[in-house]
Amino acid sequence: MTISKCSPLLELRNVTKRYGDFIANDAINLTVHAGDIHAILGENGAGKSTLMKTIFGVHQPDEGDILWKDVPVQITNPAQARDLGIGMVFQHFSLFETISVAENISLTIPAPLSDLVKQIRAKGEAFGLPVNPQASVHGLSVGERQRVEIIRCLLQEPELLILDEPTSVLPPPAIENLFATLRTLSVNGIAILYISHKLEEIRALCDQATILRSGAVTGTADPKKTNAKDLATLMIGQDIPQPTHPKTRMNGAPQLTLNQLNYRDPNPNIVALKDINLTVRAGEIVGIAGVSGNGQLTLARLISGEDILTRDHASSIQMQGQPVGHLPPNARRKRGLSFVPEDRLGRGAAPLMSISNNGLLTGHRLGLVKNGLIQRSKRDSFAENCITAMNVQTQGVQALASSLSGGNLQKYIVAREMAVNPLLMVVAQPTWGIDVGAATLVHQRLIGLRDNGTAILVISEDIEELFEISDRLTVMYDGRLSNPVSTCNATCEQIGQMMMGQFAASLEAAE
Repeated sequence: MTISKCSPLLELRNVTKRYGDFIANDAINLTVHAGDIHAILGENGAGKSTLMKTIFGVHQPDEGDILWKDVPVQITNPAQARDLGIGMVFQHFSLFETISVAENISLTIPAPLSDLVKQIRAKGEAFGLPVNPQASVHGLSVGERQRVEIIRCLLQEPELLILDEPTSVLPPPAIENLFATLRTLSVNGIAILYISHKLEEIRALCDQATILRSGAVTGTADPKKTNAKDLATLMIGQDIPQPTHPKTRMNGAPQLTLNQLNYRDPNPNIVALKDINLTVRAGEIVGIAGVSGNGQLTLARLISGEDILTRDHASSIQMQGQPVGHLPPNARRKRGLSFVPEDRLGRGAAPLMSISNNGLLTGHRLGLVKNGLIQRSKRDSFAENCITAMNVQTQGVQALASSLSGGNLQKYIVAREMAVNPLLMVVAQPTWGIDVGAATLVHQRLIGLRDNGTAILVISEDIEELFEISDRLTVMYDGRLSNPVSTCNATCEQIGQMMMGQFAASLEAAE
């Protein structure tokens, strides 16, 4: 059935979704035509992901109507949505860890694996989203998993493509390629619903925007005629404070030292680390940039203690000058380490535990447990303080971690790790999926922690973020780490070149 531009492809009429007394979506009206690139904007917890999951059949509305090509439909599951022509890339990925990329994709696209392998490679090359079809998902970084989700969705050839934070962990070249692809899809009549907190991306890509706040539509805007500051104000209802970043003295004692660190993962598809050298001192923020899949995940796991070295190589990782490479995570935390992993569900939090019990994962040594018994009032107070510190939107400390939006869960984990006043803090993708106001708050808190003497290592694929908060920058490529450069002596273009492996020329230009 062919749909004209004047006839809606998708229409929502007064769609409402409740969870008990909580209204996640309140009488939402939305119209999407073929070829539209339509942004859905809102701060964390505004109801964006809930609305998209309702369109995709993960949730069913309690009230209202969904019309697809002018026909009322009840989309009861994602398979029905895909049959209609709706595809979705989730913010939190839906991949099975223990099987390969191609096997995961075969679950929704029935075809011989040999054919799928070829299709996956072809899509990846065409859209600048390289991925190894034979790689096991458990060994992939967040960025690589996101590529898999996008490719799987594109292979389904949808008429409506829903993208929830698709560029959150993609490097600039991949973002440019993705945007070119989306524009081509739009020209060919495919509609796109696009959720992102990167407002300049919205302005560059989208034709129109619908703004949600507290589950309700509060307005619409033409992104190309509205500057990023005004869009941000529409999202959060107030002006966004700008973070201040005074220069660091960078004369503190080394809190983390990586000395000729070499490591080869048992999984042959994971990039090996080669001769990694880096020092992070008290009172500075060091940023690591790089395209996902170049060894950042392995490095973070080695520093956190999730993967350990033999005693013979323990001195390759040092804290306060002492070898820790052979120590497990808890022993390193006792020495002052806090850690925010890139995967907030599963590694950063226990999804089926309450917010208060998730606080115990880090805060238990702050008197929340005594003689093996949980001190409930102190546990709940700790959780409430974390919620307040980062303005986490939740239904209370007893709410399950899985009930929080991705951005709010991220804010809680960051607050929890900061609350122990660490000597060394390692943060991977600190503002993944966080709205612009919350990202500013996280950045300011990190800078404040640095000013109080904490050594901070930030691993991110957002170059602008790294320039905003880092004192020194280094780049990881193919398992190697470049020499650090002062942020004030480098440019985004130089760091971008280094992310593509051009270390020598870029460093020479930056120094």
